Amino acid sequence: MEYLSIIILVLSFITLMGIGVPVAWSLGISSLITLMVTVAAMPSATTIAQRMGTSLDSFALLAIPFFVLAGEIMNKGGIANRLIELAKAITGKLPGGLLYVNIIAAMLFGAIAGSAAAAVSAIGGILGKRMEKEGYPKGLGAAVNITSSTTGLIIPPSNILIVYSLASGGVSIAALFIAGYLPGLFIGLILMLTAAIFIKKHKLPEGERTSTKELISKSLRAFPSLMLLFIVIGGIVGGIFTATEASAIAVIYTLLLSFYYKELKWKEIPGILLKSSETTAVVMLLIATSMSMSWVMSSEDIPQSISATLLSLSDNIFVILIIINLLLLFVGIFMDMTPAVLIFTPIFLPIVTALGVDPVHFGIIMILNLCIGLCTPPVGSVLFLGVQVAGISIQRAVKPLVPFFIAMILGLIVVTLWPGLTLWLPRMFGL
Repeated sequence: MEYLSIIILVLSFITLMGIGVPVAWSLGISSLITLMVTVAAMPSATTIAQRMGTSLDSFALLAIPFFVLAGEIMNKGGIANRLIELAKAITGKLPGGLLYVNIIAAMLFGAIAGSAAAAVSAIGGILGKRMEKEGYPKGLGAAVNITSSTTGLIIPPSNILIVYSLASGGVSIAALFIAGYLPGLFIGLILMLTAAIFIKKHKLPEGERTSTKELISKSLRAFPSLMLLFIVIGGIVGGIFTATEASAIAVIYTLLLSFYYKELKWKEIPGILLKSSETTAVVMLLIATSMSMSWVMSSEDIPQSISATLLSLSDNIFVILIIINLLLLFVGIFMDMTPAVLIFTPIFLPIVTALGVDPVHFGIIMILNLCIGLCTPPVGSVLFLGVQVAGISIQRAVKPLVPFFIAMILGLIVVTLWPGLTLWLPRMFGL
């Protein structure tokens, strides 16, 4: 009977997903079915509804709709174009320079927008046609765009780091934001090194030489966009405002900047608000049903059972981290990032903290791990969006994606085994 709840929860969730029920509803219904094993139907339904409502009663979650709105404004306001021009100026005359441009621009835009979907759409939409025109293999261009867009989920501001803070019971959002910089840049560097191998193999063309004057000019054009990072992160770390207040400031700043660039019109605002509302509604429903599942798992002592099982295998922290990483890599193939973070953080975090792992470090490990899942079928949302933007089939993108998957996994191993890479900046700022 000890594992009956786990079996019912897993089987009901997999069955619902298998017959095409949306993820959020699968989470909620499977939670209800599991609770009904020990509690009557009406109290079970009431409890699940109550837990869903209570889970959204959090001031920190208010940052998510604001950052989503800021990302949509950036997508329409010409910010991506300026960041791409800056990235092109930085890479200069390097062979295969557009691949480097894609990675750098995705890191910059993803960091500002905090959304992999926004980055893969904006950067891929602008660079895709140019790559094709200059003879870049379409599958390779899509692979670079898909994998590099996920770096913005590690480099702050990032909505998923806010979700992890909620799931962990209050790990500092400021510390998580600061901790994401070096691992995010490290993953970007690994992707660039991987791209360099393809550049040499395919003998891709050189980029245009950039003069010092042009580099300065494009840097100045992109400077107002980059200032958002300093305003948001600097304000949070300096204690001027909270992450939630920073998200509202981000909306105001990006709105003013987009009108200053004269690339956003008033008539586009209703569409932006509608799309942001749709995205927010999906995310919030996922959070509500995921938190209800987390509560059911806790009430049925499922985390304790899993914890006891893992610790019975080994008490070596590196072995436990490897096992957890393998489990999360498997989970990421079938589950979206938000529910995965909300469900598995309460399970794995107590285990690793008991063995001496910093919660901030584990948060970055978890997010980086699940970023890989965004690029893998059958649920990889960034993968599907990336191939759609590139206008190719998934089959055509998978082969060039494999080396970049391997590169990201190697990066995950380094981040896992080297806590200093994640924790150096937070400790330097006293967080």
